[in-house]
Amino acid sequence: MEELDSEPTVTLIPGVNSQKKQMCFDWGPGEMLVCETSFNKKEKSDMVPGCPFIHIIRKNEDVYSQILRKLFNESHGIFVGLQRLEEELTGKSRKTQLVRVSKNYRSVIRACLEEMHQLAIAGKDPAIGRQFSIQVSSLSAMELIWNLCEILFIEVAPAGPLLLHLLDWVQLHVCEVDSLSADVLGSENPSKHERFWNLPGNTQTLTELELKWQHWHEECERHLQDGTFASSPHLESLCKVMLGDEAALLEQKGLLSTWYHFLVTRLLYSHPTVKPTDLHFYAQSSLDLFLGGESSPEPLDNILMAAFEFDIHQVIKECSIALSNWWFVAHLTDLLDHCKLLQSHNLYFGSNMREFLLLEYASGLFAHHSLWQLGVDYFDHCPELGRVSLELHIERIPLSTEQKALKVLRVCEQRQMTEQVRSICKILAMKAVRNNRLGSALSWSIRAKDAAFATLVSDRFLRDYCERGCFSDLDLIDNLGPAMMLSDRLTFLGKYREFHRLYGEKRFVDAASLLLSLMTSQIAPRSFWMTLLTDALPLLEQKQVIFSAEQTYELMRCLEDLTSERPVRGEPDAQQLQDDDVETTKVEMLRLALARNLARSIIKEGSLEGS
Repeated sequence: MEELDSEPTVTLIPGVNSQKKQMCFDWGPGEMLVCETSFNKKEKSDMVPGCPFIHIIRKNEDVYSQILRKLFNESHGIFVGLQRLEEELTGKSRKTQLVRVSKNYRSVIRACLEEMHQLAIAGKDPAIGRQFSIQVSSLSAMELIWNLCEILFIEVAPAGPLLLHLLDWVQLHVCEVDSLSADVLGSENPSKHERFWNLPGNTQTLTELELKWQHWHEECERHLQDGTFASSPHLESLCKVMLGDEAALLEQKGLLSTWYHFLVTRLLYSHPTVKPTDLHFYAQSSLDLFLGGESSPEPLDNILMAAFEFDIHQVIKECSIALSNWWFVAHLTDLLDHCKLLQSHNLYFGSNMREFLLLEYASGLFAHHSLWQLGVDYFDHCPELGRVSLELHIERIPLSTEQKALKVLRVCEQRQMTEQVRSICKILAMKAVRNNRLGSALSWSIRAKDAAFATLVSDRFLRDYCERGCFSDLDLIDNLGPAMMLSDRLTFLGKYREFHRLYGEKRFVDAASLLLSLMTSQIAPRSFWMTLLTDALPLLEQKQVIFSAEQTYELMRCLEDLTSERPVRGEPDAQQLQDDDVETTKVEMLRLALARNLARSIIKEGSLEGS
């Protein structure tokens, strides 16, 4: 898109004086933090200590409006349906389907507009009422612009039907027409009603309109030239109106609320078969005549004028500047793109206009705690930069609850976003560790395929076992399956739990072989060897010889390796001395048990050889 023609408006923050204090700010994904520094702007010497207020400036305030959230939710379904419909849009049915989609969008705008209008009327707080009134005006403008774009760009009405569409457009958006029509037609004699002539309504076919208009024009022209109504100024004025006399129409300016109302009225009485290519001439002259140089065109006027000039890009540009959010331009541009009207307009930074606006709209949705889920689908339908943008935004979603985290995780897994899945699982694993939920932490670290964190959690499990003498989350550990191969420590945890299960089932020989393999294969951390050797004591003391002579020698070697590497400490305190006594007692008990078992195993094995 082109650069803005003017500087953006300055946003004033209540309570902040940028003339006296320096300001600092920091951007977030959907908002900005602004605060005053403690330094005077002019002189460094005037430093005033204090704690300034932090102001939060939201990038897109509209996502927090309850009614506008309905607009976003309802239109999301229409948008997704349109993308899926693209493959089926062929031939004559294509235009019909696109017009139907456009009307669906307008119906959603209209529903939100009416609900907002009711709230504006019913509100007791004047400030809230004014806020609702502003939103009503904005939604009304959106519907007005969209309807006109539908007529000109999507339906592409030819000469003749074009005026009928424009009459319906004015009737729909000039609120007084419907109420006046009901009032007049509901009277006993509509033609005698005092406001009958205030309605330029039309319910006739194009042929009837053309015939009657031609008849009116010829009759009125003849009567005006003959001076038939010279004695009645009102009838003469009416005759001039029916001829489309500009001066006569402007005399009734009070009955015409806007310049585009004046435009359609003027076309009805002077050019009912106007061609689309000629519209902008009549539109510009109607605007000039209606304003009469007394005021400048409003942003809405400029947007409508760009539409009458069939300048789609200018319409989108003006709407982007004038409207408070990206919803309108994103959805309108997407629809016009499906109408093949924007194919030639690519932007210089690697995207097209449709994608750029959809990305901006989706980014705004990600600032909301729940609407981000809608934003995912908009990113999905941006083929150039959608994937990258989704990856960047989804990493910034605050994972406030596990339920929300699971939703985010599901989105990432469905799109094979491996790095984001790993990152989210690791965050959840760290939270679980901080809350001492080791089972959950281990589950998340396995899901993240994070070997380092799985090792850390496994160490916590083992430490808890040493302190409490039992494992927590047995179901998880018993069903690790292939996941235990993620790290050596996790493998050890799973196998060590299997040792306890075998021991509990009195499968002592299998338990002994597994215990020894954990030590000799170097899977077990050396800090845990004493615990494993202590676990071997009950097996060494069994009546039946469990460990063979060779296995006993291996256990002896492990014990000697462990005791020979004990660190030399400084002057020990009382606790250290007590711990050392316990360790010494354990070592002596193990040596004695190993020696006895060695003797028993040698005798047993010798007896077997002799027999």
